[in-house]
Amino acid sequence: MSSQAPIPNTLPQSRVLLLAAAIGLIVASNYYAQPLLQLLAGVFQVSAGQAGWVVTMAQLAYATGLLLIVPLGDRLERKRLIVGLFVLAAVGLAISATAGSLTQLLIGTGLAGLSAVAAQVIIPHAATLAAPEQRGRVVGTLMAGLLLGILLARTASGVLAGIGSWHTIYSVACVAMLLLAGALAKSLPAHQPTATLSYPRLIGSVLALLRDEPVLRQRSLLGGLLFAGFSVFWTPLAFLLSGPAYGYSIGTIGLFGLVGAAGALAASRAGRLSDRGLGRWVAGGGLVMLLLSWLLLVLAPVSLAALVIGVLLLDVAVQAVHINNQSVIYQLDESARSRITSAYMTCYFIGGASGSALGTWAWTQYGWNGVCALGALLAVVGLAVFCTPVRERRG
Repeated sequence: MSSQAPIPNTLPQSRVLLLAAAIGLIVASNYYAQPLLQLLAGVFQVSAGQAGWVVTMAQLAYATGLLLIVPLGDRLERKRLIVGLFVLAAVGLAISATAGSLTQLLIGTGLAGLSAVAAQVIIPHAATLAAPEQRGRVVGTLMAGLLLGILLARTASGVLAGIGSWHTIYSVACVAMLLLAGALAKSLPAHQPTATLSYPRLIGSVLALLRDEPVLRQRSLLGGLLFAGFSVFWTPLAFLLSGPAYGYSIGTIGLFGLVGAAGALAASRAGRLSDRGLGRWVAGGGLVMLLLSWLLLVLAPVSLAALVIGVLLLDVAVQAVHINNQSVIYQLDESARSRITSAYMTCYFIGGASGSALGTWAWTQYGWNGVCALGALLAVVGLAVFCTPVRERRG
């Protein structure tokens, strides 16, 4: 006999922490290349712009997986889907670990990025298991794990590259994915699917949700702008820090992930405030903070303090708004949470991929001032989207 919906509040803290760690580690695979871009450009004898495509490939692959794989969380047994994706991520990381060319690294990165959407199958699964009054806190904890994974990936990559070579981080991550696959297979509860749609109709329903849910459409656009600005900063940062302004080593560049990781501490707090009905204040304040961060970051080439404080503000802002977005959209339709996640996160990572490409372009064309101008523009547009009234759902 199958259960269509697990009973609420079946998420002990130990399981929440395991899921947060799993999310952080699998999403981290999309970001190991960021502090290595200058090194990869030299190893493969390509331009900075071509090396930047490693990051863009990861995010494009992730966006593809969000659209084509995440909706299956409403159609297939989620535990098997999650474990299978972790194994597939290990395969992609193994390809990257043995890469002898930029093309092979792009293939491995693409496969790992496609599989990393397991994180977005886990999050709605956890939201379903959590009691309604704890949902914001649980989602906030998981998103803290995700952001820590994104930011600490840079630190781990830089440190391991200093100890061994740029291949080292991919080898270590491959082993970690296999260990996590085993841990999740043992600890995750089974969850029977709630949707009976065929695969084509399932994917079509994702687009239909974007068409019919004005709130989802607004928050998806806002999320895309948010992550675009985040990527505009982090992708070209390695070029600034390794250039004449600082001349830092790869290991030191990676340590900047520790500075940004402090922003993850805002995740749980933002979730709790959303649970208390203060979500709109969280999102609005976060967007103002995001704009202020760019006003500080423009001073980064001449002031390390401005860079550090700007990074902290940027990451706190991105996390706070993103958590509020998810708290809002998960209230729309409980039976379609995986598809809602797919719609939102596809837009989110299309924004991230666009931001990575645009950030690299802005750096090569206009330097750091161009990067900051682009980031500030995205923050202003995000504020405008957030302040635009949303119409009622189409009947």
